[in-house]
Amino acid sequence: MLKLQNGSDIRGVAVEGVEGENVNLTPTIARQIGCAFVSWLEKKSGVPAYELKIGVGRDSRVSGPELSDALIDGMLSGGATVINCGMATTPAMFMSIVFPETSFHGSAMITASHLPYNRNGIKFFDAEGGLEHDDITEILNLAGMLNPVRNNYAAKVFDLLPLYASYLKGQIAQALGGGAKPLDGLHIVVDSGNGASGFFVDQILQPLGADTTGSQFLEPDGMFPNHIPNPENKQAMEAIRTAVLNNKADLGLIFDTDVDRMSAVLSDGREVNRDSIIAMIAAILAPEYPGSTIITDSVTSDRLTYFLEKELGLKHLCYMRGYKNVINKQKELNAAGTVAPLAMETSGHGALKDNYFLDDGAFLAVKLVIALAKAAKEGKKLDSLIEKLPPLVEEGEYRFKINDENFKEYGKSVLEEFKKRAEAAGYEMPHSYEGVRLSFKGEDVQGWILLRLSLHDPVMPMNIEGGRKGDLAKLIEIAKKLTDGFDKLDRKF
Repeated sequence: MLKLQNGSDIRGVAVEGVEGENVNLTPTIARQIGCAFVSWLEKKSGVPAYELKIGVGRDSRVSGPELSDALIDGMLSGGATVINCGMATTPAMFMSIVFPETSFHGSAMITASHLPYNRNGIKFFDAEGGLEHDDITEILNLAGMLNPVRNNYAAKVFDLLPLYASYLKGQIAQALGGGAKPLDGLHIVVDSGNGASGFFVDQILQPLGADTTGSQFLEPDGMFPNHIPNPENKQAMEAIRTAVLNNKADLGLIFDTDVDRMSAVLSDGREVNRDSIIAMIAAILAPEYPGSTIITDSVTSDRLTYFLEKELGLKHLCYMRGYKNVINKQKELNAAGTVAPLAMETSGHGALKDNYFLDDGAFLAVKLVIALAKAAKEGKKLDSLIEKLPPLVEEGEYRFKINDENFKEYGKSVLEEFKKRAEAAGYEMPHSYEGVRLSFKGEDVQGWILLRLSLHDPVMPMNIEGGRKGDLAKLIEIAKKLTDGFDKLDRKF
C-alpha cells in the first residue's frame, strides 16, 4: 500500500498497456482505501461515519470509472453517505466542501494529473484543504488492514461541474461590472488536451460573450490522443500556441488533466509559463496587495525576483519545490500576519489567499481573463502587465543520477562539498531553502546556478540560467569544476 504514496497524493499504475509497468492500483485496493478514508475522516472531524457526506469525482482517464465505483463502494461500506460527482476537477472537489449547495465533509478526486493514460491516483480533501503526507500514510496503513464488506447502499449522484462553473463565471461577471456579456469582443481559445477542462469554454467563456473559435481537444478522452494535458509539455504548449496564432486570438489557455494547473499564450504567440505566469498573476494582484510577499518554488529565476521586487514593489520568497510546500508556507505566513496573496510553482500550480489557498488552474485563468478584459477597455494588451520582466536568454536543466543505495546521504554530502567549493571560490550564495544556489552579477558572467536533491528520486537536478548570450556555457564550466570528483554522481551536461 505505501508504495502507492507520492507525497500527499496516491499514485499508481491502473491499467495494462505500458511495457514493464505492472498494475498496482486495482479496484480492490481502491475499495480498501475508500473505507480507510471514512475511518480517518470520522476520527479527524469528530463526525460519526453515518453522518459523513463525501463527494467523489474523477478526470477523463480510462481507468477512472472503475476506480471511482470501487472507491465509492469502500466508502459506502464504511458507513458514509457518498455522492458521485462524475467528471470533475481537483479544485471543484475541494469546493464541494465549501459550496453551501453540497457542504460535503470530505471529498476525493481520482486523477494522476499529467501522467500517462495507464496511471491514476487519488487526491483527498477535508475542510482544511488537501491532505498532508502523514495523513496519506495513515490512510494507506489503515487500508492495508481492511477488507470492506459490501452493503446494499448506493451512492447519490450530483453534477458538480455546473455549480463550480457558475461560481467561476460569477467571479468574472462581478469583476467586470456585472453586464450580461462582459467578454463580448474578446477571442479566447482553450486547449483541454482531452482532460476535464472543456467546461471552461461552454459553461464560462461562451455564456459571457467570448468568441472561442479554435478551441481544441475539449472532449474528455482518457487515452489523450492529441498531446499530454500538461502546461510544461513542449508539444502541448506548441499546440495552444498554434491555435492562438491561426485563429488570431487575444489569449490562449491550456490546463492539465485535472485542472489544478494552467498556462497561457499571448496574442503574438509568446508562451506565458514558468516565471512569466507567476509574474503575470503577481502583477494582477500587486495593486490590491502592495508590498506583499509572493512565494515560489526554488527554481524560479533571478529575473523574476528583480521584477517582483524592483518593478512591482513586492517581496519574493523563493522557497522549495512541491506545490504543498509552497501552499503550506503561504498559510503559515498569512497566519503569522505576513500578507502572502500568491504561492505558485513554475509548474503552474498557483494558490491564492482569496481562494481558500487552493491551487486552482481555472481560477487563475479567470484572473487572466478579467485582466485581459480590463486591459482591452484601456486600449492595452495583456502583455503590458509583464513588459518589464527581463526576457529569458539561455537556460539549461540537468538531472544527475546518483548511483548509490543511500542516495539521500550521498546527495547531502555532494551539496556540502559543492557549497564549500563555492565559498572558497568567493561566489555569491543567496539563502536557499533547498540545495545550494549561486548568483553571478559580474561583467565576466551573469546568471545563476541551483543544485538540489530531488524530493523522492535518486537524482540531483541542476538548473542554470545565463543572463546574456554565452553566459550559459561559462556557468556550465563553473558547475563542472564545482562537481568534479563525485564518482557516484552521473553528470551529463
